Amino acid sequence: MRKGTHLVLDSIILQTELPGLALHARGKVRDIYTLDERLLFVATDRISAFDYILASGIPAKGKVLSQLSLFWFDFLKDIISNHVITADFNQYPESLRDYEELRGRSMIVSRAEMVPVECVVRGYLSGSGWKDYQRTGAVCGIELPKGMRESDKLPEPIFTPAMKATSGHDENISFAEMVKRAGPKVSEELRDISLRLYKKASEYALARGIIIADSKFEFGMTADGLVLADEVFTPDSSRFWPAESYSPGGPQLSFDKQYVRDYLESIKWNKQPPAPGLPDDVAEQTSQKYKQAYRQLTGHELTV
Repeated sequence: MRKGTHLVLDSIILQTELPGLALHARGKVRDIYTLDERLLFVATDRISAFDYILASGIPAKGKVLSQLSLFWFDFLKDIISNHVITADFNQYPESLRDYEELRGRSMIVSRAEMVPVECVVRGYLSGSGWKDYQRTGAVCGIELPKGMRESDKLPEPIFTPAMKATSGHDENISFAEMVKRAGPKVSEELRDISLRLYKKASEYALARGIIIADSKFEFGMTADGLVLADEVFTPDSSRFWPAESYSPGGPQLSFDKQYVRDYLESIKWNKQPPAPGLPDDVAEQTSQKYKQAYRQLTGHELTV
């Protein structure tokens, strides 16, 4: 069986090259190819931290991201449609079934005009939100009660948009700024949808022992209206904390790539390129955290 060429280290796919397919874009994690009027999304095992792609990848990460997103897309479809056409490799066009490496880590999706804003919902005070709060007592202009601690649960989830960046750091913006960039009607609709997505998913996850501290969403516009796109409620786009060890007042144990961030902080990386690689044990432990999150949320082992 013919295979595409790809840079592989110990079965970690860092980059794909699929002969005969035009590369549409290469993001921090996904390689996107043009497929007639559709797109082929391929989730590699690349990992980014502090908005830079690291020199090494995480085993099976792309498969976890793809399979977990598919689970959530289906779970949340009563709130908003998504861009997925099919992720069944056996139903792919004949020309794609030559590339076995697509199995389990890819999906064929509708094209969409992407809204140029990250839609972030926070249920807990962490990350850049905690830093904002320490400086201003607010997050993205939303005033919060005085005396809150790091990782405290917020009185209610808040919508805190950000500007997407292909390189460098995403920038938190106010809702008023989002309105300027995306328009009032779309901004209000996306705020409502994002909060509903977070509520439904966070309640489901908590019943399975995982706190979703915050998450970000991407949306696009198709001929049929707004759709949820890219990925949803994965360890890359969300902070997952084990509920059994939750203890506000500092950083939390996590199922997401916070483990990688903590390692990078420990080696005093200056958060400038070139980004370093990861020791094998850090990469493997991160892979196990991703797989455990998948297992707890879906009730199934990752088998693809």
